Amino acid sequence: MTDKVYNVLFLCTGNSARSIMAEKLLEFWGKGHFKAFSAGSNPTGKVNPLAIDVLKSKGLSIENLRSKSWDEFAQPDAPKLDFVITVCDNAKGEVCPIWPGHPMTAHWGEEDPAAVEGSDEKKIWAFRQVANHLENRIKIFTSLRFDALDKLYIKQEIDSIAHI
Repeated sequence: MTDKVYNVLFLCTGNSARSIMAEKLLEFWGKGHFKAFSAGSNPTGKVNPLAIDVLKSKGLSIENLRSKSWDEFAQPDAPKLDFVITVCDNAKGEVCPIWPGHPMTAHWGEEDPAAVEGSDEKKIWAFRQVANHLENRIKIFTSLRFDALDKLYIKQEIDSIAHI
């Protein structure tokens, strides 16, 4: 991999769980080669406590976590994005802002763990499952040789990761 640092934005509607977990997982597994961000089309304004618990259980930093609007990343002074990845089906179907940098996009849909009803054990299990799925996808994503692959091939690869 080159010395280039790739900017990746994970999107979800509420930016309270899935996209937040993806941001912190990429921050860890990207080992300095990726700068991870997350946002939502309709942010809740708070990070789900179960997402925080799962991140802590994986030994990941929860520093600087906040639920924020995707509008922050469409501003002229926003980071130039290389990749935008939706992690919920609602965000996939929404009309997104125009992102600086004309990033590649992919959809890695996950069920909303915050929508799970039942016991606390069932809820935390749902969050852990989503985090594990995202972690597997992110490990594959970070192993791609972006410097040696053409854009069409990279696009096909990041789309295929959704099926992992």
